[in-house]
This record gives sequence, structure tokens and C-alpha cells, in this order.
Amino acid sequence: MLIQDHQVDLNTPTGVMRCYVYHPKNTPETAGKKFPAIILYSEIFQQTSPIRRSAQIMAGHGFIVIVPEVFHELNPIGTVLGYDDAGRDKGNADKVAKTLEAHDSDTQAMIDYVQTLDYYSGKIGAMGFCLGGGLAYRAAINPAIAATSCFYATDIHSGLTPSNPGNESLTRTGEIKGELQMIWGKQDPHIPPEGRAKVYANLVAKGVNFTWHEVNGVHAFMRDEGERYDAELQLWGYQTALGMFKRVLY
Repeated sequence: MLIQDHQVDLNTPTGVMRCYVYHPKNTPETAGKKFPAIILYSEIFQQTSPIRRSAQIMAGHGFIVIVPEVFHELNPIGTVLGYDDAGRDKGNADKVAKTLEAHDSDTQAMIDYVQTLDYYSGKIGAMGFCLGGGLAYRAAINPAIAATSCFYATDIHSGLTPSNPGNESLTRTGEIKGELQMIWGKQDPHIPPEGRAKVYANLVAKGVNFTWHEVNGVHAFMRDEGERYDAELQLWGYQTALGMFKRVLY
């Protein structure tokens, strides 16, 4: 499926948020069709080339994909951090400077925006990697989100992303009503076994509809740049996520 893209600047309570939107191209084959949407949350580095390619892959399978600049309050519009020490340091500083409440209002702004598109079907999901996996998990609390795929989601178990007391993602897990998919690398030091066990036990206790996948991979195995990239696991990961999104959102 051919795709096209555009940018949109959305007003949020914490400032203007640049979003990158990818969707099936308007062709004779797609004319008049409506498509479900996926909010795709990036790593701490914002929309890097690997994140853009992830969005294009998902859009090419029949979805409207929205990639927000997750730290829009803390950086000039268009900022992309490097996969290097300076980029990691800045991204990790931004991560603890922005609250979950601000991410919540970002999510709502994107949900409101996609409803204005005449080619939107009315169903929406969320997906993310690393920090974005945790943000996708958080987005799943929003009742509009019907399906969520989280890849090696950081900070759920640790509560490192700040929030108001009692508003942590673990605490609010029981509000997730859509289907949830959790994908982890067993050799990932950022989410150790005890951290994954904490998330799993909480999902079971709260009665969430979820599937759980642990693979022999390191952190960021989906990122198709750098030494962590695992092409076999990446292909499996996309197929697994697409299977759920097509089943639930179509």
C-alpha cells in the first residue's frame, strides 16, 4: 500500500506539539475508504530515522500513524536527538522533567485531531518503543484506545517518569479496557526480570486483557540502526503487533 505524510502542529495545555502523520495514499483503490489510527510513541530521541521507518511500515499496512514529538515542551520544534552520549543524556533529562499528566494531555490532543480526518474509521490504538512503550501503556488508560502494543517499555515498573501522587501508571492499570500486548527482551538490563514480574503481576491482579511475550533480545532490538538491531526479532515484532491491530481495530 502506498503512503503519504504530512505534519501538523497541535495545541496542548503545555505548548504546541509537532506531530508527523503517515497514512495510506489517496488512490483509486483507497478512495472513500476509512482507516484506523495508531499513535506511535518514540524513544527519548523523538522522531529519528528508525522511528520514521516504523511509522511508514505501520501506515503501509493500512493505518493512520501519528508520531508526536514527545518532549515538545523542552525542545525546539523539529528536534531529533542523536543515538550518542549527548542525545541519551538530554533525552533522559527530558524524561524526568515531563510529567505523565502532560503526556496524558498530549494523547488526548492527538485523539481529538484524528477525529477531524475524513479518512479516519473511528478506532485508534497505541504503540511505542522504550520510553514510548511506557507512554503507549499510559495511553491505554484513555478509554478511546482499543489496542496497545508496548515494546520493551521502560519506567512502568520504576515510576521514574514523574506524576501526581496516586496517578502512576501501575496504580491506574485497572483502567485499561482495550487489548494490551507487552513485548520484552530477556537480555534487556533496563527492565530486569524483577521489573517485568512486577508489571505482569499487576496486570493479572487488575484483570487486564493482555498478552505477554519475552524474547531472547537486548534493549532496542527493533531499532534498525546500531549494534542492538536484530532483524529476525524485528520482523516478528511487526508481525505480532500488526496481527493484533488488524484484528482489533479493523
